[in-house]
Amino acid sequence: MATSLPVSRRTAARALTALVVLGLFAPAAAQAIAPGDTGTPGTVGLESGTIDSEADNSTVVAIQGFHFQGQGSQKKPARLVQVTPDGSTDWVYDGSNLNARWFYDVDPLANGNLLVVGTNPTGTVVAELDRETREPVWTERFDFHDTHDVEMLPSGNLLIANMRNWNEEEQRSDDRILVYNRSTEEIDWEWTFRNHYPNSTDGGFSEDWTHVNDVDRIGEGQYLVSPRNFDQAIVVNRSTKEIDYRLGEDDDHDIMNEQHNPDWLVSEDGNPTILVADSENDRVVEYERRDGEWVEVWEVGTGQLSWPRDADRLPNGNTLITDSLNHRVIEVTPQGEIVWEYYATWGPYDAERIGTGAESNGPTMADQGVSGSYQIYGSAGLIEGTGGSLTFAGAVQNTFAGTPLGGPAQEFATRWAHVTPWIRPAWMGSWAFAGALAGTILLFGWAFGEAFAERDSIRRGMQKAARDIRAR
Repeated sequence: MATSLPVSRRTAARALTALVVLGLFAPAAAQAIAPGDTGTPGTVGLESGTIDSEADNSTVVAIQGFHFQGQGSQKKPARLVQVTPDGSTDWVYDGSNLNARWFYDVDPLANGNLLVVGTNPTGTVVAELDRETREPVWTERFDFHDTHDVEMLPSGNLLIANMRNWNEEEQRSDDRILVYNRSTEEIDWEWTFRNHYPNSTDGGFSEDWTHVNDVDRIGEGQYLVSPRNFDQAIVVNRSTKEIDYRLGEDDDHDIMNEQHNPDWLVSEDGNPTILVADSENDRVVEYERRDGEWVEVWEVGTGQLSWPRDADRLPNGNTLITDSLNHRVIEVTPQGEIVWEYYATWGPYDAERIGTGAESNGPTMADQGVSGSYQIYGSAGLIEGTGGSLTFAGAVQNTFAGTPLGGPAQEFATRWAHVTPWIRPAWMGSWAFAGALAGTILLFGWAFGEAFAERDSIRRGMQKAARDIRAR
């Protein structure tokens, strides 16, 4: 507190500051004492939300498992979960069974089994998992760091997105997509990004230059690829090694912002269509190529979803969305209504509806006569922000929307929403966490002010004593 204040005013200021600090910490304290009464993520495990109609088949969810729960650095487990059509948890498979600390892509195979991708600090494990017994049919291990996606080709070989392939000796990125022959245990084909992009893209080479997180075979000799850090989805021609199609460009975040898992569709008119989880824009969006240009046809959930990382078009025309940092999987109609919802803590990465193939297998929005932007509604709201409740980040964004501060507020809200779930105790809601953080900052500021005031008081005392000595 300022030293010029009279003692009574300093005392009043201290009391007021103490009350403010206590008020800021009170919601967090209440949730710590009685987390079951808060309606925050700590009360939700693996359970159904809204189920307006049963799904046509079971749903398999790959859960990355990164969320901390107020236990230091203890990591939440990576899990595969099968969910019944009515939203009940059928079975849970722990990643430790495959020595996988993180689960990413899961693909249903034609024989009914699952192709699963997991990673650990030493590399990547890929396995075909029997869906009935949960026993591996075969397992392949690679020294690739943090692989997110592997697809089985019709030949039985593996199409792999090899991210973070850093060449230490040459100080360059060798990020690539490749085909691994399981019979010969050799690489049959590869495509390296630095040979097809300016090496200055996204600020230049780094250990995570492209963050290529997805690769899908979309036709004979054509692969849909997602270099996340380049804000693009591209189609690579296996024979010519040229890029046949490109949606988006580096740092043009109006089109896409660090997307995940784009899916390829073709309209009844023959127009190429890409459905994509536009992760950092917190939405799912669909583009159709018309007269040589990509046109945004449809988007859903803007500002409501939290870092979505997968979206699949189902045969019934609905879209299955993996809403990662809202810790749920939802099926929404073209108009945004939730008809099926499952909470999958912590951090679901991919979700697949059994019987619909490994990728999107439904009509485009143009074929359904739907276009425009839609909000999501109908959630059970079991986690803060998924129902009618508003998160702290959402409130900040809404408060300043349409004002000169709208841009910075949106940037702050996005960063807050994407960073705090990694560090916030699971039993604490976003408002309580914001209050506790503000209280901590204020408390440190108060302590600093008191220390400064005390030092200033000592200094003035010493100066007075010196003057008294000289006066004598």
